[in-house]
Amino acid sequence: MSKGKLLAVCIVWLLIIAALAVTWRLVINPTREDRLIGETGSESQYDARVQVALDSFSGYAILRSDEFRDGLAKKKIRLVLRDDAADYAGRLKALDSGRTDMAVFTIDALLKVSDQMGETPATIVAVIDETRGADAVVAYESKFPNVDALNHPETRFVLTPDSPSETLARVIMSQFQLDRLPSQPFISAEDAVAVYKRFRTASQNDPHVYVVWEPLVSKMRQNPNTIVLASTENIRGYIVDVLVASRRFLLDNPEVVQEVLAAYFRTAFEYRNRMEELVLADAKRTETPLSAKEAAEVAKGIVWRNTQENFAHMGLSVSNQLETVEDMIVKISSILQQSGAISGDPTRGHPENLYHNRILAELKSSNFYPGLAQEEIRDESIVLPTLSKQEWDELEPVGTYHVPTLVFARGTARLTSRSQLILDRLVTTLRSSPQYYLSVQGNASLQGDLEANQALAESRAAAVAEYLIEDGIDKQRVRAEAGEPTGDMSVTFVLGQPHN
Repeated sequence: MSKGKLLAVCIVWLLIIAALAVTWRLVINPTREDRLIGETGSESQYDARVQVALDSFSGYAILRSDEFRDGLAKKKIRLVLRDDAADYAGRLKALDSGRTDMAVFTIDALLKVSDQMGETPATIVAVIDETRGADAVVAYESKFPNVDALNHPETRFVLTPDSPSETLARVIMSQFQLDRLPSQPFISAEDAVAVYKRFRTASQNDPHVYVVWEPLVSKMRQNPNTIVLASTENIRGYIVDVLVASRRFLLDNPEVVQEVLAAYFRTAFEYRNRMEELVLADAKRTETPLSAKEAAEVAKGIVWRNTQENFAHMGLSVSNQLETVEDMIVKISSILQQSGAISGDPTRGHPENLYHNRILAELKSSNFYPGLAQEEIRDESIVLPTLSKQEWDELEPVGTYHVPTLVFARGTARLTSRSQLILDRLVTTLRSSPQYYLSVQGNASLQGDLEANQALAESRAAAVAEYLIEDGIDKQRVRAEAGEPTGDMSVTFVLGQPHN
């Protein structure tokens, strides 16, 4: 046999041996191993397993509780929690690949990573909580007495990137007149503790503000020279935590998802009047211990949503106070697009595709109650007292809203349809900040009859205020006035609050 033929025969045999080795490793041996395991193991006591990805945020304490786990176990569902340290991109990829079945996100984080991935492999099935003061922008008052003072090219937000802190900063950048900020105003820190350390070592003259969450907000506030410029207590409906399910898992296992929601709401109901206790125990569980006072501050800054409130959020019942998930998705997506956090709308104009309300609809139609008592939608309305002229004049300015220039019919106070659309969007923003008063200031031209110009400015401000009131803003919150002549015929919107 020639050397060439011998070499060819050897190569063929090597390929055969390699193929047999691969077959043994991938087919025969695993089958043998499976048989051995099957013959020497036992049948599971559970009928199903659900893997939930989350992180150590206290708002997820219910999901980590023994009561939630035991509630699922009674339904023969084994709960597996996976803490991914808030790796939102990895979390969504795990849902897409099937390595995770369900997960928690803030709505903004879900929109961001969906935009990055270019698809939405998960859908919202419930609203867990909303932060109400747990996240805040803290600054030294001598440098930044109000939000308007942030409008400077040297201003920087020290924060944890891709966190609710960043989203809160972006909300402020989008809502207020901060056109002089640099295009990249963020200084990144590894976590909230790192932000706090930078705050502790900073000079009061540094052009930096610090965006953190509880309990560090309260620690910073112990310094008498600090001020909270904005927080989720007075900018509502933007930092909202939701429970999502992989679309494939939901399609194949709707009954498991329903049992997860039922167990969650039962546990939430059980702890409804003792969330501080749960937060304190959860902090020990996650090895991030809190004092009793810190746990109280954390619990105070989070509003956990109950069953009835979820029905309203999902559009299954009517509430004048609670936004629907669909409206929140639109609002938050708009903020993220305006501030450059996402390149476009991940839902492609169909926010209804990012949530699934049929599981909750099934619970509602079955008259599901998490406990013996009937839950209610909590009254979270804020009614501001009527102010005297002097009290209006003494309001402490918070900041000037960023509102596109309003257009009036020439020489009149009649709003154009474009201006009405702008004011409709402003109403949504005002509803998110119910603690503030609004001064609508008409400006006057310096050309022509100054007295007539100022009268026109005042009538335009009055027309705007009237429109906002007719659109649902409480009349005691709004005052129309003519500002000092500036040469500009625009209308300015200034938020204010009484002095502390």
